[in-house]
Amino acid sequence: MVQAIAPLLRDFLQKESAGGIVLIFAALLALAVANSPLLGGYQDLLDTGVVVGIGSFVIDKPLLLWINDGLMAVFFFLVGLEVKREIFEGQLSSWDKASLPLVAAIGGMAIPALIFLSLNAGSPETINGWAIPAATDIAFALGILSLLGPRVPVALKALLLAIAVIDDIGAIAIIALFYSGELDTGMLGAAAIVFVIMLAVGRARVQSTIPYILLAILMWAFVLKSGVHATLAGVAAAMTVPLDPKSDHGPLETMEHALHPWVAFLVIPIFGFANAGVTLFGLSPSALLEPLPLGIALGLLLGKQLGIFGFAYAAVKLRIASLPEDVSWRQVHGMSLLAAIGFTMSLFIGNLAFADPLLIDAVKIGVLSGSTIAAIAGYLLLSRALPKDAQSESTE
Repeated sequence: MVQAIAPLLRDFLQKESAGGIVLIFAALLALAVANSPLLGGYQDLLDTGVVVGIGSFVIDKPLLLWINDGLMAVFFFLVGLEVKREIFEGQLSSWDKASLPLVAAIGGMAIPALIFLSLNAGSPETINGWAIPAATDIAFALGILSLLGPRVPVALKALLLAIAVIDDIGAIAIIALFYSGELDTGMLGAAAIVFVIMLAVGRARVQSTIPYILLAILMWAFVLKSGVHATLAGVAAAMTVPLDPKSDHGPLETMEHALHPWVAFLVIPIFGFANAGVTLFGLSPSALLEPLPLGIALGLLLGKQLGIFGFAYAAVKLRIASLPEDVSWRQVHGMSLLAAIGFTMSLFIGNLAFADPLLIDAVKIGVLSGSTIAAIAGYLLLSRALPKDAQSESTE
């Protein structure tokens, strides 16, 4: 099974891993700028108003929200394409393949949320951030994993990818159910009409990508105005794009391959640069012990380990799932720590959960501290758990 999917996985993982390294540098650059004399210019840039409109239909937002609502819609469109492909012909296409990552991902979302809630139960102003530590940043995690080179079994990479895809599905559902605003039924109805048109275009198996792109942009604009978070338009649009299992050149495959480098090397790093900047001047260690950042950091660090590793171990022992060949439990434990790198999705959900800049800064502190410790610990643990020679080369 691993040998059959290796060429597809290799192409995906190479781009995603390299994109993760770029994302790390973008986050470090944001932190450097936010703690330098350039802070004022950085904030002014993100606050710059950008207006786009036709007639009375006008979208007027600061640059930061164009990045979070616009560019990230492209990211979610790619996520939707990847989810659809994984469900129909990839790691989630059968129970044998999907059982272990499904159980592990459920644990990896539920336990972090419970840890956060236990620490923030008495803080009504922060309780809305419960979903922040439930997220996994696949690019960042794979970027760290790539530093270990060919020693990493492709089956372990595939398991991490499958867990992250399921995690993304959970994040999409959470955003739709808990982080949307008041609904404008007129705009929502217009978006629904465009979605139906896209379904018809997809069912007609139109091969040109242009109709899907134009209609997706139109649906995004309507969804943005409707009160539902605009990035969900990207996922909905992706579900209408036809998948041709007999060809590598269908609309879904064409758009996925075309978008992946742009998302990995431009969209996500721009998001990271725009959202990771937090001023550390005057920050005391006690700030990390506040319920919000502590709940996020511990939710990521402890919750992901307990959830992913614990649920996976239980699933195998109960014979609900099986551990892939050439993958040890020590490696799964190290992988669960890398899955605790929330970063992109955690910061994204944090921006949806809170409007207060002080609370958003606290979110950044919790996400950055938890993700940094998880990245270092996961790397060190895996470096000891992986074979010393490049055995994974034979699986590719």
